[in-house]
Amino acid sequence: MLSALQGHGRPLFLALALLVACIPSQAMSLRQLSALEKQDKQGASYVRYYLVGVMEGVMDAEKARAASGAPANICPEGKRMEPAMAHSLFEAERKRNRDMYEADMPVALVMRNALQNAYPCAE
Repeated sequence: MLSALQGHGRPLFLALALLVACIPSQAMSLRQLSALEKQDKQGASYVRYYLVGVMEGVMDAEKARAASGAPANICPEGKRMEPAMAHSLFEAERKRNRDMYEADMPVALVMRNALQNAYPCAE
């Protein structure tokens, strides 16, 4: 995630670190993510960085599941997956299934579904 912050300077990194420290341990909801985006002029940047972290967290959880012997649900298998893609994957999933997601659903659920759709596993 630090590579995504390069070029924005130390103040933005510190602000993001404070923001993450203030987020409760429960998952952020779609409603909270929307409020964060509208919070101030840097809100959209905060959302993008948050989504990168969620994508990395989902992939870490997927690796842990696979290491425990569970079948894989997300299979990038050589396909490109970069932090810069997190926001577009997330938004594409929300648009594709707009009637499915409610405001109080966790952001991580949407990201997990986005990654499963973008990187399906062969049966």
